[in-house]
Amino acid sequence: MWGVNHSINELSHVQIPIMLMPDDFKAYSKIKVDNHLFNKENMPSHFKFKEYCPLVFRNLRERFGIDDQDFLNSLTRSAPLNSESQGRSGARFHTSYDKRYVIKTISSEDVAEMHNILMKYHQFIVECHGNTLLPQFLGMYRLTVDGDETYMIVTRNVFSHRLSIYKKYDLKGSTVAREASDKEKTKELPTYKDNDFINDGKKISIDEENKKMFLEKLRKDVEFLALLRLMDYSLLVGIHDVERSEQEEVESKDNAADEEGESDGGGIGTPPDSPSNTLDSNKPLSPGEFDPTIDVYAIKSNYSAPKKEVYFMAIIDILQHYDAKKKAAHAAKTVKHGAGAEISTVNPEQYSKRFHDFITTILS
Repeated sequence: MWGVNHSINELSHVQIPIMLMPDDFKAYSKIKVDNHLFNKENMPSHFKFKEYCPLVFRNLRERFGIDDQDFLNSLTRSAPLNSESQGRSGARFHTSYDKRYVIKTISSEDVAEMHNILMKYHQFIVECHGNTLLPQFLGMYRLTVDGDETYMIVTRNVFSHRLSIYKKYDLKGSTVAREASDKEKTKELPTYKDNDFINDGKKISIDEENKKMFLEKLRKDVEFLALLRLMDYSLLVGIHDVERSEQEEVESKDNAADEEGESDGGGIGTPPDSPSNTLDSNKPLSPGEFDPTIDVYAIKSNYSAPKKEVYFMAIIDILQHYDAKKKAAHAAKTVKHGAGAEISTVNPEQYSKRFHDFITTILS
């Protein structure tokens, strides 16, 4: 929080360049902090903070319609929330207190891969005017405390800061060993996978116009990823159940009214100006409503859908390069499951085509 606050305030004094230069994609800013005795309860006495490619990420934030001051407030006004999910790689996830951004720990290899693709990623974002299902990369940092280095990347939250998710899927278009484990299913919000999605008989019911726009974005995104030799990414799908949400709102109002009666006016409930139930314009939203400038990955279900839902869909985990390790994994899995098996480790062109084809079949 201290580092982000410092780096954005420093950047605010830097003139915005008309265009980025190749050196901006290699640049970084570093600061070393010693003996913050006045704040010892909250902060270590010695730490180092490094921001990678500050001007590039500032430019990306702008292209994704994110104001630097808002970004700063989200990440520094209050401590981030711990998320229960740990990635397969052991990555830790935190959400900014207002749930708009996700801070994920990454490996030094991921940092190197990010540097490899950043120039092309930036160019792609410019060309598509920020209209993409890819992760919105907004900042990359290294924090060193007592010689211990932690790398982090900040992205826009795929899910809503306001609408709760009732069911979550991670889809790759592969069916081999693609189901949630028993351990995963015990979590409050398990991440289900391809076979679970198929067995649940789920469909993403959206209207023709949204479907056309979504598939066009998907096609461009996966072609771009194949071009960069990236693979093993997923489509993260979160489903918000509008009717269930309406029911919960009625119940919580009833409960609040009961408690208000009991405590003689000390009613609880979400305060009207809390980030979870108003827009920046302070106009309250009804259940199932969202602000498309914040919930950029949200699509409403169509009128003929069996249930009134809101879907949140984005491509995640794109930093896996098709390298020797992946090729070896592919060979081993082919031996085990047979050449025709739908395994996840195939070459990037095959991966992108299969991924695109699968996602197309789940939209109705």
